[in-house]
Amino acid sequence: MSDAYAGGLTAPPTAQAAVGASPWALAWRRLRRNKVALVTFGVLAAIVLLSLAAPLYAKYVARTNPFRSNLDGTTSVDGKTVPVMQESSTGLGLGVTPIGPTWDPHHYLLGADNQGRDVAARLLYGGRNSLLIGVAAALITCILGTIIGLAAGFFGGVTDGVLSRLLDVVWAFPVYLLAICLSTVLLTSSYHVGPFTIEAGSLVFPIVIIGIVYVPYVGRSVRGEVLSLREREFVEAAIGMGASSRRLLWSDIFPNVVTTVIVLFPLMIALAMLTEAALSFLSIGVQPPEASWGTIILDGQSLLYTRPTVALAPGIAIAVTVLALNVLGDAVRDALDPRAKHKAGP
Repeated sequence: MSDAYAGGLTAPPTAQAAVGASPWALAWRRLRRNKVALVTFGVLAAIVLLSLAAPLYAKYVARTNPFRSNLDGTTSVDGKTVPVMQESSTGLGLGVTPIGPTWDPHHYLLGADNQGRDVAARLLYGGRNSLLIGVAAALITCILGTIIGLAAGFFGGVTDGVLSRLLDVVWAFPVYLLAICLSTVLLTSSYHVGPFTIEAGSLVFPIVIIGIVYVPYVGRSVRGEVLSLREREFVEAAIGMGASSRRLLWSDIFPNVVTTVIVLFPLMIALAMLTEAALSFLSIGVQPPEASWGTIILDGQSLLYTRPTVALAPGIAIAVTVLALNVLGDAVRDALDPRAKHKAGP
């Protein structure tokens, strides 16, 4: 260190860069220095890429159709041709049991389900739908929650009273009970929205249902943040200078609450995926012939004692994905919080 730096006359270049950097740049720097966050992001990226590669795996590696029953099919194990559905060796020896994991990507890596379908291929296809529903539902939740929270906290009065009571009504229902009720009603019929037709069993229904039931989680948080910001000095100064409500809302309030929404977004994805898995396990979520991790767990329920891999594989996938999203959400919160203390510094 030079004498100038030692004497305190000039700040080190890294400190100068930190002072001149934007809050988003500082947050990104903190996030990059968080090794746990980087590992977590890598795990999530791998899960997303593997799920997107489902058609390639099914067509070129497993060479199977994971949506078609294959009760009379055969496969190769250690160079021998064996039936996919084998005679049961438990109990009275009656019936058939699907083949177990072969650990060969080309021949039923994780075994087959009770319809003779490749579990590994279905796991990847199910991941596509589970991730799609989780991300889309979280977007709906965050967008609606942010709009409602901003309006309720900023305008106050009657607007706040009406919107807050609506959030309280949704909040009062147990989340899963409300989701089950909505799914039971909506999944049985087709709906026409302008020129568009939403068929019964469409993925749109679980996305919209899950997105709506979690709106209070974001709306109440944003409302509380807006109420706090309205008492801050910079907002009062802007009001004193004659700033319009529109300018206050979009230039002063919204940029300060968007960080809260960003932190909540991965947590909402995790909640949405858990809810989708629960609904699909109850047969009121993703409908056949589509697959999700929840529907695969349902398929493996009757095979828990003979072929537990069918249910364990999607269960582990859900657990790992949700854990990674929660860890990433905590890392993003720490990175965006200017008071967060990291060993690596800003």
